[in-house]
Amino acid sequence: MDILARIQNEQEQFSQSEKRIADILLNDFDFAVNASIVELAERAEVSPPTVTRFCRRLNCQNYADFKVQLAKTMFVGARYLNPGTRSTEPVDVAEDIVTKAQNALYLFHDAFDAAKAQTVAELLSRSGMIHAFGSGGNSSMIAHELHNRLFRLGLRVSACTDYHMQMMIAAAARPADMIIGSSFSGRNSELAKAFTLAREVGATTIALTQSDSLVAKAADHVLAVDLPEGNNIFRPTSTRFAYLALVDILANLAAYQNPSQATVTLRHIKHQLVAHRDEDDRQLLGD
Repeated sequence: MDILARIQNEQEQFSQSEKRIADILLNDFDFAVNASIVELAERAEVSPPTVTRFCRRLNCQNYADFKVQLAKTMFVGARYLNPGTRSTEPVDVAEDIVTKAQNALYLFHDAFDAAKAQTVAELLSRSGMIHAFGSGGNSSMIAHELHNRLFRLGLRVSACTDYHMQMMIAAAARPADMIIGSSFSGRNSELAKAFTLAREVGATTIALTQSDSLVAKAADHVLAVDLPEGNNIFRPTSTRFAYLALVDILANLAAYQNPSQATVTLRHIKHQLVAHRDEDDRQLLGD
């Protein structure tokens, strides 16, 4: 547990003097991480020895050790210490979510590389087997969505979200196979390793990720998604809407590469849904 997390957990047990020090640390991190013991004491209206005792209470040897521990928390992200205030009214939350989703789609569309998408769709339509890789909450969802969209077009596809299985699948891939992997951050080193293994055995690799990232550099083809997220730590990432749109675009383009195969498979699926669930053909197309 980092030092600021300990402060947050223990602040109800602090004395009034200690609470004033804690408030500065939690609400003005930039000042605290650069302040001398005298400056922090003056700001909190306490004596320097009180600051020293506060540091020792947090299992730091002295103020210098405390500053080292404090600096380390910068890697976590200061925005998680003081998320800021914003309206929590349902109508405002809904507007924020929908507006950010629309903005993500617009920005993605503006930067969309149609030629690269067409190339990837052609590769997908000709592949022997497609392996969709992704790990973590969002990229795992994208891997499964790729499977969900492509199998119904008559393409052979599987989804895998386990690092070790991805490595083994990549090692066992054949030249006619394709591995398409998603990484929102582009820093998934295990996915990059899987791409490298797949390329060594002649399989084609496609990355849905940030441009010029570790994952992008390991792939044969890259469909870049570079979007800002903002600082609201409570709002789910809006970038996933862009990834979902990209999956839909690839699936649609892949279907157009071999419409006769896609049509036959879609009709077989729809026939079973009508026969065993829907009783008619008025439900959602293809689902």
